[in-house]
Formats: sequence, C-alpha cells, structure tokens
Amino acid sequence: MTNLIRYKDDLKSLLDTAKLINHDFAFRSLSDDHVKKLNKEQQELKKKLTNFFEKNYQGWYTEAISVIKLLIPDRLTEFIELYKGDGKHKEISGSTFNIQHWLKGIRASSDDWNFKKRFDDFGAVAMRFNNQYQILNSAEKRFTSSLLDIKQLLQADFFDTEIEVSKELSKKGFNRAAGVICGVVIEKHLGQVCANHNIPITKKFPTISDFNEQLKNKDVIEITMWRFIQRLGDLRNLCGHNKSKEPTNDDVNELIEGTDKLIKTVY
Repeated sequence: MTNLIRYKDDLKSLLDTAKLINHDFAFRSLSDDHVKKLNKEQQELKKKLTNFFEKNYQGWYTEAISVIKLLIPDRLTEFIELYKGDGKHKEISGSTFNIQHWLKGIRASSDDWNFKKRFDDFGAVAMRFNNQYQILNSAEKRFTSSLLDIKQLLQADFFDTEIEVSKELSKKGFNRAAGVICGVVIEKHLGQVCANHNIPITKKFPTISDFNEQLKNKDVIEITMWRFIQRLGDLRNLCGHNKSKEPTNDDVNELIEGTDKLIKTVY
C-alpha cells in the first residue's frame, strides 16, 4: 500500500469517527419528547454512541493532528486552539470554554439567583468540535485539488524503500554505506519539513544540523526532538566522515530506527 492510499484511508477513518461523534452530540441535545419519537434503529444507535465523544476523542485528536501537519499545516494552530484554547484567558466563559475543559470534567458554573448555567458548556464543546471536523474535512479536498503536493507522499514511499536498503546493507556488514543512505534521507526529509513551514535555508549545501537548528528556532520541533535529530546527525557523521572509528552494528541500527521514526513523526 502506498503512503498516498494509506493517508487517504486514515483520513476517511478519522472523518467517519467525527461523524459518529457529531451523532452522539445530536442525540444528547434532543429533548425527552424527541427521544421517545426515535425509531428502533435510532434508539439502538443512540445507546451505542453513549459517551462516544469522551471515549474516542483523545485518540481521534492525536491522529488528526498528524494528518493536518502533513496536508494543511497552516491550520494546525487553529485546530489545537479549538481543543485547549490560546492560553490568554484566565476566566472560563462561553467564548473561552474549550474541549479540554469538558474532558477534564469542568462545567459552567450556576448563576447565584436562578441556579441556571451561566453559559451552554455542551453547546460550546459541540461547536468547537464541529469546527475541528470542518478543518479536517477540508484536508480531504487536498487529495483532489491542484494544490496537493503529492511529491511529499511519493517521497515518503521513496524514503521507506531507502530505509529498507539500509537495513539490508547493515545485515551484510556495510555499516558505513547504510548510515550514509540514512543521512541522505534525513537531510531530504528535514528540507521538506522546512519547506512545509516556509522556513528559508540560506546555505547552498545545508546539513542535518542546519535544518535542525532552523526547525528548533522556528518552534516547529521541541528541544527533545532537536536533541534526537542531533544524535542522528552525529551517527551519520560517524558513518560518513570519521575514519578513525568504525560504526558498530548498534550505531547503525540506532540510526536506521531513528530515521524511520523521524520521517513518520516530524512534518
């Protein structure tokens, strides 16, 4: 299965789950009278979807972020803020109440006079999730629009093949060659990540370290990932430049596994 097909399948699965969450919200918003009017099939679906949102959202959110990073990275910040807000508001109100509040069990406080909720917390969550759903839905259009750069998806297939070649070379004792191939994959991938985030690279022949520093400085990656990539760069240099020390099988296996992890987690 190519990465293009896999991404399409993953996105379809995420959208299907989102639709079920919206059904869950719709059932919850019904009055008792309307619930009684549901047919048998609808009643069964309502029962099946009880707390479906709370049970499935966190996994859905994590997977959705990966898809958005790849296909529509310019919408990522908006998508995240719908989950946890922008961190600028200390008071919880109808406009600042977010999905994370709801999942933590936080609810709107009651008015001291009429004991009614000060705002519709459930409505706020449903609205925010629907906005996330629409953002994710717009990603699907990237697959059929002229804006989709399928070069990245085809490149991912190429990288997978190169990693397999590295594994075979390592098994046959060609550790330096295996490490050099991984280094090329890392450089090309980080170059594409910089392009995805509109980060200019001024050097004519940038290295892993150059890409890594720029991604850290632009807050695309955190310090933990920066150190991880730095370690991969050191291992690549051991394979390609350090003639006084031979890379071990453990060194090359670490580099191969790290390269595979990198291309699948950093977009």
